[in-house]
Parts: sequence; C-alpha cells; structure tokens
Amino acid sequence: MPHPVLDGPSRPRFMEPGDLAPFIERFAAHLSGLGHTDFTVDGYCASARHFAVWLDRSGIALNAVDGRVIARFADHRCQCPGKRRHDRLSRKYVNRVRRFVHFLAAIGAVSLTDPEEAVSTNALVTEFLDWQRRHRGLRERTIMRHGSMILRLLPELGEDPAVYDAGLIRRVVLAMARSNPPVSVRAMTAALRAYLRFLATRGACQPWLDQAVPTIPQWRLSTMPRYLPKADIERLILSCDVTKPHGVRDRAILLLMARLGLRAGDIADMRLDDIAWAQGTLRVRGKSRQEIDLPLPQDAGDALHDYLERMRPAVDDERVFLRSVAPFRPLNNRSTVSSIVRSAVRRVGIADPPSSGAHLLRHSAATSMLREGATLEAIGAVLRHSSPDTTAHYAKVDLAMLRQVVQPWPEVSSC
Repeated sequence: MPHPVLDGPSRPRFMEPGDLAPFIERFAAHLSGLGHTDFTVDGYCASARHFAVWLDRSGIALNAVDGRVIARFADHRCQCPGKRRHDRLSRKYVNRVRRFVHFLAAIGAVSLTDPEEAVSTNALVTEFLDWQRRHRGLRERTIMRHGSMILRLLPELGEDPAVYDAGLIRRVVLAMARSNPPVSVRAMTAALRAYLRFLATRGACQPWLDQAVPTIPQWRLSTMPRYLPKADIERLILSCDVTKPHGVRDRAILLLMARLGLRAGDIADMRLDDIAWAQGTLRVRGKSRQEIDLPLPQDAGDALHDYLERMRPAVDDERVFLRSVAPFRPLNNRSTVSSIVRSAVRRVGIADPPSSGAHLLRHSAATSMLREGATLEAIGAVLRHSSPDTTAHYAKVDLAMLRQVVQPWPEVSSC
C-alpha cells in the first residue's frame, strides 16, 4: 500500500543531481539524438535526477551502481525531493532509471556486467555454453536459454556431475514435469541432454546419461498445418497503412514472410548487405549458421525498397528493420515480429485464426506453394528444412491428391 508523501520542509520540492548533472546533460543529448521528443527527454531526465538524489542520500558511490542498486531504488520508501504523490515507483519510471544506468555504462562511467555474460558463475556451465557456440552453431539467444535452464536444474542435480546417475536424472525431470507446462519441460529436457553429452565428452560424468532423460510426449507433425487462405493473406498485406512509417515497414515484413516463408528470426537478423538488388536475391541466415540466397519476389522487393528509401530512420545500423519510433533500434526480438502479424490479423477481423504468430505466414506460404504445383523438394529448399519429413507435413493439405491414393477402410468380417 503506498505511503503518503511528505511535503513541506521535510521534503524539498526540487531535485539537485549534484555530481551527476553533467552525465544527465549528456544523457539528454543522447536521447535527443535518437529522435525522442522534448517531452520524453524531460521525463527520462527527471527520473535520472531522482536517482542521482537518492544515490547521494543513500551514500552510494557511482562506481557501486549495479542491478541490485537499481532494485533498491525501485523499492525505496520515497521521501526524496519532488512532487510525486505516491512513493511506489512504477515499472516505467524504474525502466527510465535503468536506461540511464545503461547509458552510464556505455560511456564508461559505471561498470555493469552484461547479463548474458553473467548467466552463470558455474565453470562447467560456462564451458558448456562455449562448447555450444563452437560445435553446435546455435543462436546466442538459444545458447543463453540453455544456460539458464541448466542453472535452474543444478540445485536438484547437484554441483558434482561425477555423482549423477540415471535414477537422479529421472527423478529431477519427473519432479520438474509436475510443476511446469509440457512445452517448458520439453525445452529443459533438450538442454539437459545436451549438457549431459557435453559432460560425458569431458569425462565429468558417466557416459550415455543423456539416454536416461525421460521423453516428454510430443507427437510431431500429427496435426494439420496451420495456415490462412491466400485471400486472407492478401487482406493482411493490404491492411497496412502505407501513409505511416510503421505501415510501410510492416507491409514489407508481411510480404517477405508470406512470399518466402521467412521465420521471425530471419526478419530480425536481416542486414542491408543481405539484399543483392542487381541479382534480385536475398541472403537468409537460418538455423545452425546456414545461409541461402533466395529469389526476391517483385512485390516483396518493391515494398522493401519503398521502406528503405522513404521510411527507414537514418541511423547507423546494419539491420534492415528498425523501430518506427525513437529510439530507432533494430527489431531484435522475435516476439516483436510476431506481434506485427497478430496486429494485422486483428485489423482484418479474421475470426478464430489457426495461430497468430510469424509461423502462421510460414505455414501459409508452404501451403500456397504446394497448391500452385511446387514439389515438396522445392518447398523444403525455400523453407530451409533440414529433414524432408518436415516438409512432408504440408502434403496433408493436398486433399485432392490424398483422395486419389487413400485406401478403402477394410470391412470387418463376421466370425
């Protein structure tokens, strides 16, 4: 419950940032350079001044600032100067302070540890992450997720892999399965198998313990592909407001996913030098460090060119797709790309879509190619499937062909 703030003599009405004033001025100039409005810059600077005053009152030196200090600031009972009517700070307010601290780290005023580098203080887990980088070719995001999952399991498994056995592995996984959804448990078991294989290669645990990890039921390719009809895909594309920067960007993204079946990660990772305008191709970096040059369809190429020429913010970044409002950072989160698809689905009023993420357009592209006569081999090449079984999943939508090959149900003869 929020405490009443103190006004009057015990609560000065103005905040003097003291020694941090020059840093706040540089922070304001940095935000303005990113395209933020004066109103937004004022809000960030007010939060930064509040943080500076709190540091001084708390006796915390600037070189001691880290994530724990920010957490203490977020929870403090505020009697600092200012006109706030509640001393419980909002998440948005604290995030402004966090961004100020990250700016201080960027200019060398404080020393923050990168969260990804600090994912583990366990030497074996750190070596495991490096092993995955060198030998597995996984994305950094996937590697860090595996590290986080192993750290969650270590309290139950124990720190010494030499004592691991099949019974312990099974007990830990089954206990985890009782308190987590199946999709999370499947991800954790995949990470655990990889970790146990790594330990075995180093001789740190018994070999073949990865075989003791229970299999979480998942019947792959057992359902029909989730897709939208071609007419609905065109409605999604036409729903983008091309008079606005985000509409031009979203139209290019939707066309690339709908025509080439790109994943959300493909869109987020796309760089300017991936586009070969003279050859009419687009280089796509897929899973396991695979690269392929795909033909760039005319309408998708036109939409991409329109975005780059007219609406892309003029910032020094190699990523193709950026946020449409300041700060103009890349769309480096797959969920951001999926949200573009979800917004388009809502705009056109598609009732009960089979799904609403980026993979909806990937499935729809594969289904459309199949119905237009493309072979499964060609579809697999465009979608960059590592196994033909994955591509064969789309054969289920070709009902006309299935009717020709289906066998009659055997009659049940009486005894």
